[in-house]
Amino acid sequence: MQSIQLAEGKKVYFASDNHLGAPNTKASLPREKKFVSFLEAIKADAQAIFLMGDLFDFWFEYKTVVPKGFTRTLGKLAELTDAGIPIYYFVGNHDLWMNGYFEEELNIPVFHHPQQLEINGTKFFIGHGDGLGPGDKGFKRMKKVFTNPVSKWFFRWLHPDLGVRLAQYLSVNNKIISGDADAKFLGEDKEWLVQYCKRKLEAEHHDHFIFGHRHLPLEIDLKNNSRYTNLGDWIQYFTYAVFDGKELKLQEFKS
Repeated sequence: MQSIQLAEGKKVYFASDNHLGAPNTKASLPREKKFVSFLEAIKADAQAIFLMGDLFDFWFEYKTVVPKGFTRTLGKLAELTDAGIPIYYFVGNHDLWMNGYFEEELNIPVFHHPQQLEINGTKFFIGHGDGLGPGDKGFKRMKKVFTNPVSKWFFRWLHPDLGVRLAQYLSVNNKIISGDADAKFLGEDKEWLVQYCKRKLEAEHHDHFIFGHRHLPLEIDLKNNSRYTNLGDWIQYFTYAVFDGKELKLQEFKS
């Protein structure tokens, strides 16, 4: 479990599901600029930033090539880490294929599985949220294909112009891959991430569970003073969570 002790006046920020590049570069540019403005706004009091997945609508790291674009976002992330602000990245279902670029170029650790975190003695369990719990069956089937070493090997041999175009088409048009086929509140008893959190609580207490993936800003109280928070997205809601050492708040960024 990683532990963070906040300095006076400092905070920890969580954001997820920007899907930059969707439905196309031109259309996503205003959202990218807004997210960069958000990073600039929190620079003064951020002790750490957790990006919880699907920053890009598609990301695949070839041996010597990464997808074109996103210069403003990558530049701002580099600026923040160069200034000494640690940033942590959790892969989502659109960026499963990260393989060292963020670590080497941006000094950003990348996590492929949920992690435990303690901030000022408050216990968190955090991750992107895809494939967890009893539901999300469509994506679970697709993930087995996407993470298969043979599938990745074949895809890597496609020319990037063809591979990226194909992946972007599938990402935008296939709602199972996108993970937003059911981007509406299902009711607490049917929310599979809520059920996942409740099962985790049976084994170990966490004060907060934080996930993305569902594209819905949600705050649901669980048992024993534990809470599930879904971060929403930067497509429709522009929401994020901030922890000041005492309280976790879900907020909307208005530039």
